[in-house]
Amino acid sequence: MNGTKKSSLFSTYGHPSLAFDHGKGSYLFTQDGTRYLDFAAGVAVNSLGHAHPKLVEALTEQASKLWHVSNLFAIPGQEKLAQRLCEVSFAQRVFFNNSGAEAMETSIKTARRYHAHNGVPERNRLITFSGALHGRTLATIAAGGKQQHLDGFAPNMEGFDQIVAGDLDLVRDTISPATAGIIVEPVQGEGGVNVLSPSFLQGLRTLCDEHNILLIFDEVQTGMGRTGKLFAYQWAGIEPDIMALAKGIGGGFPLAACLATSEASSGMIHGSHGSTFGGNPLAMAVGNAVLDVMLEDGFVEDVADMGLYALQKLAALKDGNDDLIEDIRGKGLLLGIQFKEPPAQIIKCLADEHVLSVPAAQNVLRLLPPLNTSRSQIDEAIEALEHALSKYRKRRSS
Repeated sequence: MNGTKKSSLFSTYGHPSLAFDHGKGSYLFTQDGTRYLDFAAGVAVNSLGHAHPKLVEALTEQASKLWHVSNLFAIPGQEKLAQRLCEVSFAQRVFFNNSGAEAMETSIKTARRYHAHNGVPERNRLITFSGALHGRTLATIAAGGKQQHLDGFAPNMEGFDQIVAGDLDLVRDTISPATAGIIVEPVQGEGGVNVLSPSFLQGLRTLCDEHNILLIFDEVQTGMGRTGKLFAYQWAGIEPDIMALAKGIGGGFPLAACLATSEASSGMIHGSHGSTFGGNPLAMAVGNAVLDVMLEDGFVEDVADMGLYALQKLAALKDGNDDLIEDIRGKGLLLGIQFKEPPAQIIKCLADEHVLSVPAAQNVLRLLPPLNTSRSQIDEAIEALEHALSKYRKRRSS
């Protein structure tokens, strides 16, 4: 025995050693007070940073009154948040969930149920795109199609036709009499911060209209201001039929939602779907507080401005480090640095400089700061990146 204590947790996360005691704004602090600039934000979850006073107030006030009653009873906060989300989006109906995967499951079920409700239950297949991540349930890993996520969980769930994004002719050729709809991430975050073009998204809308199928936007990561508009579909000037939201909508509290038009959700009748915890009073209090902040004048415009500033700074970083950096990409404050080799050690070097980041596919390092981050904090992150790359070169050559 070497005295090392064994963890009682599953090994799915590799038991990371870095732990934090508290956070404030864009910073996290270890128990000994060491400060880290958090440009991971819980993988785009902490949209307003840590311990935002409006969110703390809303949660504390609700926690002192009522935590949970289940959806057997009316929850006024649900009606309020649903109405507000509909007012600022394309939707007329909302179903509340706890996680992005659940919101995507609801979206998938809503699309299939729509066609069954209209007398064509055989229309049950969904077109998806390689590079996307839609969740880690059995249905959503099948939709995502990544072999690493599918391994060991056979049989794979049927009903998804995966193709390469960007080719409208290929999408057109893939549509069949069994197609119920198309699922798309407007920016593929986990897939490498791949920004899909407005023309491609517009083409998807046209194809869905032509074939009477549903367009589903997975905005789990891109929604709630992350790209510089409240929802990423707004950049393309189109509207989906169904949309999944999560991550930033709760500002750190588990909350997600499936939004849909009245027509698309027409099959979701009494008893067709449910959730024990979805839309609980605590989540609704926080969700309404998050929306209060995001709907303040200039909030999403500031995100867009900060995103452009960050992209300019990252482009300058690439110019000075083009031996390591292949590409800079992103939208708003969903930013990616594509390296010419796997960036695991660069991410570690950056953490040594007390800046946190997130890996993605295609050798990409993601920067996902809180949406209320400042220019000075972006400058701080860029300076730390310079030091991290210098440190990485020294380690690689030694």
